[in-house]
Amino acid sequence: MSRSTHRPHRGIAPGVDRLGDHLVNFYLVDDPDGLVLIDSGLPAHLGQLRDHLAACGHTLSDVRAVLLTHGHPDHTGLAHSLKQSGADIWVHQRDADILRDGPRSALRHAKPERSMLPYLLRHPASAATPLHLARKGAFTARAVPDVRVLTDHQLLEDVPGTPRALALPGHTPGSTGYLFPERGLLFTGDALVTHDGLTGETGPRLVCRGFTHDGDAAMAALDRIDELPTTTLLLPGHGDPVTGDARTATGKARQAGLR
Repeated sequence: MSRSTHRPHRGIAPGVDRLGDHLVNFYLVDDPDGLVLIDSGLPAHLGQLRDHLAACGHTLSDVRAVLLTHGHPDHTGLAHSLKQSGADIWVHQRDADILRDGPRSALRHAKPERSMLPYLLRHPASAATPLHLARKGAFTARAVPDVRVLTDHQLLEDVPGTPRALALPGHTPGSTGYLFPERGLLFTGDALVTHDGLTGETGPRLVCRGFTHDGDAAMAALDRIDELPTTTLLLPGHGDPVTGDARTATGKARQAGLR
């Protein structure tokens, strides 16, 4: 993926902007009823988000809701700041304790299947991923004790655009996608990505076991994506969007397997 993604990308889809950097995506959805963030990047992305909102005539306080796809710290970094600005922070009930206890608790609440060490030994360049997250404040973000918890497949009627939460457990126990059916969009978080920071591999795939809590469940979650309309645009937490037939993407992810 190009390093040019240090800057926000506008025009990912009508009313949807992609923010973050070359390793981490989060998204701003501009709905007639208000602004929604899907995930919240890293603490160091706060200035980028403020500048991007200002360029659109908004401030942090205009963000009504933050929908977290899961509790890992590269997706929750700005949750505390946005909560302080008035946004509702939504996360699946099975990942809520990570938010409440702080980012360092992710290894306790969603322990990966494998150590990162074998990946770092095979792919020394992949050490840049955890170092990048650390430099950007991933492990020092403040806890968010007051979150709104959601359940499997819940319709979020209080959120602009009325998205539906799609349970995609495996990467973490509470991994969740957010479907905006009228827009034809599914934000997949890390349930399906197109870039794996530990292996360096690209294309539709599951995140490797060094970052995934339950690989078998993560593979099974692809079946839920297959049930969606084939025209759905998939917007992952890492890597470029997936266009075309969503079932083709899930098929490639199955073929790639779980490293």
